[in-house]
Amino acid sequence: MNLDKSISYINGVGPKIQEKMEKLGIYSVRNLIYFWPRTWQDFSKYRPIAGLRLDDEVILKVKIKSVEEKRSHKKWMSIIEAILVDEHEMEIKAIWFNQTFLKNVLKVGDEWLMLGKVGWDFKAKAKTFTPTQMEKEPIIVPIYHETTGVTSKFIRKIIRPILMQNDLLEDYLPDEILKKEDLARLIDAVRQIHFPKNNETLRYAKKRLAFDELFLISLRFLTIKKELQQNVAPEMSTDENLLKDFVGKLPFKLTDAQRKTAWEIIKDLTRTIPMNRLLEGDVGSGKTVVAAMAAIVAIKSGYQVVWLAPTEILANQHFQNVTKILAPYNTRIGLLTGANKKADLINDNLIIGTHALIQKNVEIPNLGLIIIDEQHRFGVAQRAHLRKQKSDIVPHLLSMTATPIPRTLALALYGDLDISIINQMPEGRQKIETRIVEPEDRDKAYDFIENEIAKGRQAFVICPLIEEKESEIEKDVFESERKSVVKEFKKLQEQIFPKLKIGLMHGKLKSNEKAEVMEKFKNKEIDILVSTAVVEVGIDISNATVMMIEDADRFGLAQLHQFRGRVGRGADQAYCFLFSASQSAKTKERLEAMVDCFDGFELAQKDLELRGAGEIVGLAQSGLEDLKMASLTDTVMLADVRRVAEEIVEQGLEKYPLLAEKLKEFEVERHLE
Repeated sequence: MNLDKSISYINGVGPKIQEKMEKLGIYSVRNLIYFWPRTWQDFSKYRPIAGLRLDDEVILKVKIKSVEEKRSHKKWMSIIEAILVDEHEMEIKAIWFNQTFLKNVLKVGDEWLMLGKVGWDFKAKAKTFTPTQMEKEPIIVPIYHETTGVTSKFIRKIIRPILMQNDLLEDYLPDEILKKEDLARLIDAVRQIHFPKNNETLRYAKKRLAFDELFLISLRFLTIKKELQQNVAPEMSTDENLLKDFVGKLPFKLTDAQRKTAWEIIKDLTRTIPMNRLLEGDVGSGKTVVAAMAAIVAIKSGYQVVWLAPTEILANQHFQNVTKILAPYNTRIGLLTGANKKADLINDNLIIGTHALIQKNVEIPNLGLIIIDEQHRFGVAQRAHLRKQKSDIVPHLLSMTATPIPRTLALALYGDLDISIINQMPEGRQKIETRIVEPEDRDKAYDFIENEIAKGRQAFVICPLIEEKESEIEKDVFESERKSVVKEFKKLQEQIFPKLKIGLMHGKLKSNEKAEVMEKFKNKEIDILVSTAVVEVGIDISNATVMMIEDADRFGLAQLHQFRGRVGRGADQAYCFLFSASQSAKTKERLEAMVDCFDGFELAQKDLELRGAGEIVGLAQSGLEDLKMASLTDTVMLADVRRVAEEIVEQGLEKYPLLAEKLKEFEVERHLE
């Protein structure tokens, strides 16, 4: 069968059903067979009738004691009632509406496994059972995402005959890998994921499909890394006296972790193989000064440097901070953003900017080093564009992120990058006191903020911003959230703190308006800044001591940690207040993790376990947003996948034509080309 054929060729799929299936993302036969179940109903796991609670959805193993057909007051409605008895001799009445055929199916004395919901008969004052599915054998039944008219039962019906065909799928993994890693053949895994014989074959199928999901991503990144290593990068020189002078002029002492990561980067710069390194560091760990050290090495070696930031606010801040750090070294520093064009692309040594630097007409003639801040905010193609200058020399690349990522996950996400981690904080940084504030204590929090401001300090108030994939929905949600920020701003300004100066920041402000607000906040012309997540990364206001986060449950732990890192950057004790109306136990567990833990990497691991990788980093750039079988908390699987991918790349992908073809398909499917 041609797997790329439209689903309209499948028996039983007419135009109306086709339209509904397409809403589920099923356009072709291939989409259908790769439409994994969202869960499985295991009919071997049944419950006793005793102890059932109202609204429980359960499986019962029962014998039919009696069957009776009735008619409701509305003559057209048939009711089948059966008394069911389990192995403990407990009874319950089962009810089916308008299913008259069942009187010929349900025979007294027959045993059934029934899935259904527990209800209540007010007249008899007894529990009832409404079966939705019945099986004779303890099979495992796949349950799919559904839509009106397309049920799990229908999907099972149309997919079964397709899966029975021979030569349906050609396996792209070599036999030696399947044997060595104890993996099922692809066709067997696909068949067993839809119709598992037992829990063991289901586990085996999940293992193979999870391996595939991570393997193709890992293979792609390692292939990119190998291709990059074939290029030539500028060989830079290290002047020990320059580095000693640079470190000596800093107004603080470098941590050992900063020294170690700086040396790893500088060693890379002295090689002709292009550096491709990720610098990870917790909020306030001092990544900027390490990157500035790399920049001065490149500049003094005769090359230009580009420093890319995800927002204009951060680009402006880097421009101010790096200008101060590099002031003694006679460097020309330019700024290029949507609103600011203070850059000479030919003569400036260092150009700091935003996406405005990633334009077709932007060419830096002697580019030797690219520094990308919060690199997950930029796509693979955008990063590649900067390196594709007309010169035969490929610039070195240093990516940075303040979003701590567990090392195993970082390898999966950024498999083409070497990783350096700053895991130490500078001396003197105080722990930010973090509290969950109950609704009844809100006024006390407001009083506390007012007292802090009376001491000459400042505060942030953060309101949530939800991101949706569909652009139109995104606009609507964005507007409503923006209004909620405006509403909070007005409430604080008019009702809570009428005597204080309140500022407003959100993503819809123009660039010059954002810059103006931040400048006022920095100059203490604003006491409280009410903002969306636009201030999440890199904002440095040393006088701010209070971070108040509304609806904290709407953010991941890593993001909350980023917000918290916006305060406590000066000498004064800082505080973070978390507000949430949610009563869920999971929310409480997450927020309590913020109170107890101040290590970003530890929090990121917790976030990964509780919410998944999508909450930690922008996964749309990695291919990991579509993971359905793999778990990024499975460190053993991640390590195995990377090891196998490294072996394949080392031997040469050309030895495995089926795998090479699959990798091309994968890149096109995920728009990663």
